Amino acid sequence: MDPILSLIGRKNPLLLKDIKAFSNQLSSIVKDSRFLVIGGAGSIGSAVTREIFKRNPRVLHVVDISENNMVELVRDIRSSIGYNDGEFATFAIDCGSDIFDSFIKSGKGYDYILNLSALKHVRSEKDPYTIMRMIDVNVFNTDKTMRQAQEMSAKKYFCVSTDKAANPVNMMGASKRIMEMFLMRRSLEMPVSTARFANVAFSDGSLLYGFNRRIEKGQPLSAPNDVRRYFVTPQESGELCLMSCLLGENRDVFFPKLDHDLNLITFSEIAEKYLENLGYEPVPCSTEDEARSRVGELKSQRKYPVYFFKSDTTGEKDFEEFYTDREILDMERFEALGVIKNNAEFDSAKLNRFTETISSLRSNGTWTRGELIDLFNFMIPEFNHKETGKFLDGRM
Repeated sequence: MDPILSLIGRKNPLLLKDIKAFSNQLSSIVKDSRFLVIGGAGSIGSAVTREIFKRNPRVLHVVDISENNMVELVRDIRSSIGYNDGEFATFAIDCGSDIFDSFIKSGKGYDYILNLSALKHVRSEKDPYTIMRMIDVNVFNTDKTMRQAQEMSAKKYFCVSTDKAANPVNMMGASKRIMEMFLMRRSLEMPVSTARFANVAFSDGSLLYGFNRRIEKGQPLSAPNDVRRYFVTPQESGELCLMSCLLGENRDVFFPKLDHDLNLITFSEIAEKYLENLGYEPVPCSTEDEARSRVGELKSQRKYPVYFFKSDTTGEKDFEEFYTDREILDMERFEALGVIKNNAEFDSAKLNRFTETISSLRSNGTWTRGELIDLFNFMIPEFNHKETGKFLDGRM
């Protein structure tokens, strides 16, 4: 059993029955197809890449801006799965660049393009420059690469969304909701499917990933005790994306059927389980200073300092949801996956104004965080931006 499951409060892999039920269909599609995975060396991207690779695709190309993560991806695949019959190659390039455009033009095309690139952190909304890059990566690069997929007559374009796009309270979730609007417009030209899912446990940069780093460096663990999240394992994230890409109909949004009462868990609960699995007794501290100062003392006793706190930072949602009451659901097709069925609903005038406003701000060479928040409010009237004046970079 995946050791992560016990930490996130589950005994069994989420998609075991669905993967088994559709195994032949998935394998048949993969072995006859050409794949491009954008952002394929990140946590979710590498999980998707592994799921495709082990089903022996004709071609699997991976693009990512992180050269180091790409090296690790190849080492990991070669050291675990090994080799297959198809062509497997990686390219350390930015999908938003003219270099990528040249790469696409010079290639033979792909049947399936999966885009896993994203700025995913709530902490990325603290300044106007990172927000602008978030718009580039999450919205405009997605729209551009989907257009390129259409021009090469790809069978399907897939990109990952987020549960935070449902009733968003932060700029990251809102950027993904706006991305979905652009996808709906492009869906008239070619099929697209996507997925909203929970936190991927121990994904790069996540709080749980940070737990590993803190232990390695002899530093205390810190986590909110009032923020509840759903979690999936890295392998589950890869399986979910692959199923949405290959089995989803045009405009489908896949999400995991996780139970509100059974599967929502606080970060502080996971921190305690994590330490107990390592053989440490968690010791709550009342301040960050106390936690930092007691690491050496407590480790010698097989104990470990933790600092738990009430969340008060901008953009943090108290709980997670995968869909809204305005969306149409199919809960019957899969055992552990629900599907949001979308019509091609979008407002072209709004999308054009969004593009023109961003272009104007950038041509001026200056913009404010407030201007970008106002634009997001225009795009999403129900956007309930949670602004507290405090940000995660101010936390341990």
